[in-house]
Amino acid sequence: MATCDHVKDLPDAAPEPRTPRGCEECLRDGTRWVHLRLCLTCGHVGCCDSSPQRHATRHFHDSRREDPAHAVVRSFEPGEDWRWCFVDEMIV
Repeated sequence: MATCDHVKDLPDAAPEPRTPRGCEECLRDGTRWVHLRLCLTCGHVGCCDSSPQRHATRHFHDSRREDPAHAVVRSFEPGEDWRWCFVDEMIV
């Protein structure tokens, strides 16, 4: 698996999910999601790009204005452990 420079900026331990039941914004707004992603910087749980609202990507873009370290997410689906870097657009 390839790596990127953003992986080195991750905290030593993965943060606890802020919303263990699902996408934070979808739960708040009453919308649906397809798959979930966990921000490895802050623990934000957002829905994937196959979901109507694409909250994980939106979190990356919104947080990037304040802190560019929110570049890497991991799948928050049972049995999956892959990670994605939004900046480099690659699995890391």
